[in-house]
Amino acid sequence: MQKDPITKYRPFPKVDLPERQWPNKAIDKAPIWCSVDLRDGNQALAVPMNVQQKLEFFELLLKIGFREIEVGFPSASQTEFNFMRRLIEEKRIPDGVSIQFLTQAREHLIRRSFESIRGAKEVIAHLYNSTSPLQRDITFGMSKEQIKNIAIEGAKLVKKLTKEVPDTKIRYQYSPESFSDTEVDFSLEICEAVMDVFEPTEKDKIIINLPDTVEWAGPHVYADQIEWFCRNMKERNKAIISLHTHNDRGTGVAATELGLLAGAERVEGTLFGNGERTGNLDIVTVALNMYMHGVDPKLDFSDMPAIKKVYEHCIRMPIHERHPYAGDLVFTAFSGSHQDAIKKGMDRRKEQPDEALWRVPYLTIDPEDIGQSYQAIIRINSQSGKGGVAYILQQEYGFDLPKSMHPEIGQIVNNMADKLGVELSNDQIFGLFQKEYIDQNKPLDLVNFEQSSIKGQHEAVCSFDVTMNGQSYTLDATGNGPINAFVHALEKQGWKNFNLTDFRQHAISSGSDSQAAAYVQLKKEDGTLFWGVGLDENISMAGLKALACAYNRANKSVSR
Repeated sequence: MQKDPITKYRPFPKVDLPERQWPNKAIDKAPIWCSVDLRDGNQALAVPMNVQQKLEFFELLLKIGFREIEVGFPSASQTEFNFMRRLIEEKRIPDGVSIQFLTQAREHLIRRSFESIRGAKEVIAHLYNSTSPLQRDITFGMSKEQIKNIAIEGAKLVKKLTKEVPDTKIRYQYSPESFSDTEVDFSLEICEAVMDVFEPTEKDKIIINLPDTVEWAGPHVYADQIEWFCRNMKERNKAIISLHTHNDRGTGVAATELGLLAGAERVEGTLFGNGERTGNLDIVTVALNMYMHGVDPKLDFSDMPAIKKVYEHCIRMPIHERHPYAGDLVFTAFSGSHQDAIKKGMDRRKEQPDEALWRVPYLTIDPEDIGQSYQAIIRINSQSGKGGVAYILQQEYGFDLPKSMHPEIGQIVNNMADKLGVELSNDQIFGLFQKEYIDQNKPLDLVNFEQSSIKGQHEAVCSFDVTMNGQSYTLDATGNGPINAFVHALEKQGWKNFNLTDFRQHAISSGSDSQAAAYVQLKKEDGTLFWGVGLDENISMAGLKALACAYNRANKSVSR
């Protein structure tokens, strides 16, 4: 890399656009969407899709809700041509769906493209040629006038060939390739020249697609270019302005969103941004960005796992774990502070109706809206905290731990994750919880208890079969309930060295096989606190087991 002064690169020129309006606008409705996965996305693959894979992907796009689909470059290869023919001949294109083909403004390519669409009902003929100074000077060695003539002659041929397919409704689209790297006044000049050939009307509009083919500048510059173009074109009412952004600077999504603010009405892109170099626009991200602001994107991503499965099968590339909305880890928190905030938000959410405003820290949308489960929202490693462990035990195993118990179990699990240096699975977390809080039966083990009542009194007469340090005892005591009676029984034996400071219980599941979970906190004479957990089908037995567990944890060294 060069050091200052850098002579190899220069800032991209700005657009003269005083009083620009787009910064004050908001996206309040979905654009017209056009998928270019089967053309632009496909040509970016090391191994392009075969016909069968393209058919599977086409069906996926229909299911999501696309009504404009660029299905290929039929003049580029026999596979592309055959795919177009198969869609038409097997009547796979539903009514109301327009298939789009791309062709350079070259005679033999245009003619071959029109051969491919015979019998189709609705087609968008997408004509393009390169217009930027780089392309004019380096690739073609042509003047502006020569480049404009290529577009005009291509448009004339497309219009002529339209008459040869009278049963097909043809809509016209023109792209000045590398629009964002072309002088805006020349882009407008060449587009208006093409419009003069196609003669669009307000009822039958032309699509003017303005590609950010290579991201040379920030998204704000692209927005200025779009607004300038819309302001200055002479027949704006006869055109649909379309965007087609790439991602060389990593701002393809931002460029599209700002371009929509600047006046565009249509968006071309691919699922998950598959495209040349660093990729195309990711339509999934733009659509769900709208959704999280309360705008219906008119595309259905409610089963994201199924969409990902088809995509990865056909494209043969994985979706990154941190990819917005779709990645395996995008709704997952490892950080303790994040986990605590998410748990509190999810707990509050349970008290609200489904249609209530979504307000959960760190989660921009409800994962269930796009078919993701809550299972992986919180995962545990050495960076995790008390709230995350409590969340997993509640969501996956039904244990609603008292809040004051969270730090203790959180520290136990955190220490284990730190020791192992890995993420802990849910089963590992539950195994630690069970070992530390449920399977504690030494020195005191409650084997059985029986309860009766004194007639006319609100007292429980209880008999407890226990072992203490391996020796069996039967303890009898009376109290205002089994827990109180058990405390009295331990006190009569001289084993009580604590005060009971907290007790709570709840059902873990509903139905005949439901179990009760109980939590007891004891305070020893030196002020230390210990929790115990009991689990049993009998709610009274669960509470007694929790007391015995807490007693055992308070009276022996428990590994942490």
